[in-house]
Amino acid sequence: MGVDPVAISRSALDVEWQRMQVIAQNLANENTSRVAGGGTYRPLRLVSGPERGFPALLRQDGAAEPGGDKVLGVEVAAGQARRVRDPSHPDADATGYVAYPAVDHAAEMALLVKTARVYEGNLTALALAQQMNMRALEIGKR
Repeated sequence: MGVDPVAISRSALDVEWQRMQVIAQNLANENTSRVAGGGTYRPLRLVSGPERGFPALLRQDGAAEPGGDKVLGVEVAAGQARRVRDPSHPDADATGYVAYPAVDHAAEMALLVKTARVYEGNLTALALAQQMNMRALEIGKR
């Protein structure tokens, strides 16, 4: 059994798509002062990693093969809520401050661009793997 570049690229595409969804959710809730159930929105981060652990790749028998990527979970990003003085806001506390999520717009946009580039790179790798497979089939016909 050999390395399957199509499966590896597809798993990476899935992970990066989910990462884009989390980033979009953070950006959409950047100015949300209250969520259902109370409190402020907490920015999220997608955690991903290899399907197979690193020790499996170090096996001496040569049976270990590289695999794809997978989502390990979604965790709450560190950081305190930012407080903005707005006494007229319905969610203002007794001192007139409103708590908003600690979403760094510039950092989220940079991460979104990076994620989009990784996604694009995996699309290219997937297309090339499919082209190589088709070429191998054509050669095999002769």
